[in-house]
Amino acid sequence: MGEMSPIHWMIVAVVVLVLFGGRKIPDVMRGLGQGIREFKEGLRSGESATAPSPSVATQPHNVAQPAATLPFEENK
Repeated sequence: MGEMSPIHWMIVAVVVLVLFGGRKIPDVMRGLGQGIREFKEGLRSGESATAPSPSVATQPHNVAQPAATLPFEENK
């Protein structure tokens, strides 16, 4: 297939212009930029949400936890 030459990029640009029209392209690019921005913000907030807070007391992993009763079970 080879590399994309400038002629190939011009053909792709013409096809995009024909498919989307001149007025839709700025809207599509704006939406794409906003989506990327929201994705990056989500990554940043996800990192801070997964970091353990220092005030939370943790238990060792080998301590047995009592079994929790399910909401639909009745204690007899």
